Amino acid sequence: MAGHAEVGGLGCMDPITLIVTALSAGAASALQDGTSAAVKDAYARLKTLVKKQFANHTKGELVLAEHEVAPQTWEAPLAAELSVTGAGSDAELVTAAQTLMGLVDEAGSRSGKYVVAVRDSQGVQIGDRNRQINTFGPRLSDPGKSA
Repeated sequence: MAGHAEVGGLGCMDPITLIVTALSAGAASALQDGTSAAVKDAYARLKTLVKKQFANHTKGELVLAEHEVAPQTWEAPLAAELSVTGAGSDAELVTAAQTLMGLVDEAGSRSGKYVVAVRDSQGVQIGDRNRQINTFGPRLSDPGKSA
């Protein structure tokens, strides 16, 4: 299944979304006192793999650095850069993101929060606290409607 990564055999999650979510969660956790060494190590490993993915891709490196400082602002640009470099098909990178999410949000991981399967959909958002504005109108292919 191109473009998707199996997550615990329960379903699929878009790998780019998983990587960005893990980077955001790791950045937030790294700032907290008492964060375990395992979380810090998993976050460092994920960042190292993303930096490797962005080797010779200056824009990606810049977006990754900015994302660490302001994750919500830079989520979409980071996702775009990860997509451009084919990060979603890097099994090692996806596995590192899954590992970090398992440490940062163990209950969410166990409950399947990060298991997402979306096919043939439009206007879909994945994650918490999203905002979406849709504008609906007649489709050009609707019978009786002029173009």
